[in-house]
Amino acid sequence: MPMDTPPRRAAALSDDDRLLVDHCAALSFPSGSRSPTSATAAASSFQVHHASRPYPCAAFVFTPTWSAAGWMPDAGGRAPFGDAEVDPAVFPSLRSVGSGVPARASAAFMAAFTGLLDGSPLQSEVSRAVAEEKRIVFTGHSSGGSIATLAAIWFLENCTRRGSVNQAQPFCVTFGAPLVGDNIFNHAVRREGWSQCILHFIMPLDIIPRIPLTPLASSREQIQSVLDWLSPHSPNFSPAGNSLVIPEFYETLLRSTLSIASYEACSFMGCTSSILGTLTSFIELSPYRPCGTYLFLTSPEQLIVLTNSDAVLQLLFYFLQLDPQQQLLDAAARSLSAHWQYESIKQCVTQEIACVDYLGAISSSLPGRPMNGTAIGGLELSKEAMLSLAAAGQWEKQREINQAKIDANCSKIQEALKSLNEYKRTCELHEVSYYDSFKLQREVHDFNSNVRRLELAGLWDEIIEMLRRRELPDAFEGREEWVNLGTSYRRLVEPLDIANYYRHSKNEDTGSYLCKGRPRRYKYTQKWREQLLRIPLGSSLESCFWAMSEELQAEMVNGKSFQDLKDRVGKLESDALGWFTSGSLGKDVFLSSSSFVIWWKTLPEQHRSASCIARLIPP
Repeated sequence: MPMDTPPRRAAALSDDDRLLVDHCAALSFPSGSRSPTSATAAASSFQVHHASRPYPCAAFVFTPTWSAAGWMPDAGGRAPFGDAEVDPAVFPSLRSVGSGVPARASAAFMAAFTGLLDGSPLQSEVSRAVAEEKRIVFTGHSSGGSIATLAAIWFLENCTRRGSVNQAQPFCVTFGAPLVGDNIFNHAVRREGWSQCILHFIMPLDIIPRIPLTPLASSREQIQSVLDWLSPHSPNFSPAGNSLVIPEFYETLLRSTLSIASYEACSFMGCTSSILGTLTSFIELSPYRPCGTYLFLTSPEQLIVLTNSDAVLQLLFYFLQLDPQQQLLDAAARSLSAHWQYESIKQCVTQEIACVDYLGAISSSLPGRPMNGTAIGGLELSKEAMLSLAAAGQWEKQREINQAKIDANCSKIQEALKSLNEYKRTCELHEVSYYDSFKLQREVHDFNSNVRRLELAGLWDEIIEMLRRRELPDAFEGREEWVNLGTSYRRLVEPLDIANYYRHSKNEDTGSYLCKGRPRRYKYTQKWREQLLRIPLGSSLESCFWAMSEELQAEMVNGKSFQDLKDRVGKLESDALGWFTSGSLGKDVFLSSSSFVIWWKTLPEQHRSASCIARLIPP
């Protein structure tokens, strides 16, 4: 049954965007042929083109590879899907900030890109274009689009790390690009706000974007057959010649895509069945997931625009659902042919093509309406497809609702922090550090502050657990207001957790606070700040000053000599001076009654006289 609700318009491509997309399509298919020049190379290469419309820009065009070795160069010892951890030196932001788990991406595509970085003038050409104040554009067809995606992210990493606030974000346009990274890859790109820079144009039936969803290691020969047929210098598709290999691979791809789409749909629908765990124990699922903004050309007049990765994954399966009357061989042939139909985009984008938000339309049409299916641009979707898409949209909306609830707690957190700041000031008026006062727990205000500490712990632990369960939007950890609030919380309250830890001598049973006792709420908020400021991991440990001091004191009590600990003492002093100078460590640390000062004065005179913090210590 067709939808009664008219499709919603998504954010339309601007006139400048349309010109750039048209330019990218012309460069990716330069002469009306099936492929760019040099597309037969086994490894990716690039060309750079300069243009003045719609504004000065430099377009870097990456050519595809038609060799299976370019998809999985080393079958031995690699993961079955050809994925590997990203290189943190090249892509430092492609990781989960809180857990520190790095993203995984296609090892072959990463090798091709880093090969261009190291062995071609790519970096110098990009730098020259930036110096000339040109907007940087990355584009490519097929696997060239995957390399273009990595290039765009590399540029965003470098542009952000250099703090080039005046440099326009790059524009990345791909045509039929294979999936390149996993869930963490997608999460990191969305967290950094880069998704809108990366546009993937996809023909609904194109086989190439879906190939990474199959086990590459066991399908190497079949993939080569597919690439041989698609290669611009191979003979046209022959049903007789490929009747065994290509349809067989197409069927494998359908099964793999079904397994992944079903598993992910169960996950965001909230299915708690143990069958999910059982499934992944005997069926290895591809780690690759969509990343960026997807535009499905479902008709010459209509683009389906999706930024929801879960919904894109569902469509990658449901667009391939076979018509009961259609032969597998015919379906495989149509899927192959679709990979060379992107030139039509050049005509579409220069017209007023409709950019449609069907995810919103489907979500709003479902409640109370039994439906058998809906047509999107002439492609019929089943009821199951509609339900999966609606669930993907609802999951995204629920994460936004969860974020709104968390935002509503912001005032509670700020009020509790205000109370603890007053506690800290009161202690300083009595010439006592609030750390030492809290550790002794002799006054009523010490008890009240402990209540505030516990209240805040509950609020922040809830946030961290929601992040771990992916119940908040990917961009949450990059929101500056929450990074700043988390930093204020960590610097003010973590010393109280440390005081409580050592007050109860937990270090004697459990181990040091830093190694065994530090809660995730402090680890996460520290890493948020380090990621936002692009500073080295572990460089924002100022809130753990007291834990470092406590450990040094405990080790000396347990028999270690100053000589054994001299380097660590010097490091703590140096760090303390830097933190104090920057304002991230309070002056109460250096009060005459401070337990740190009292301990420091027991150190050898020769060391104290030469110490970098000697001038901060009261006589």
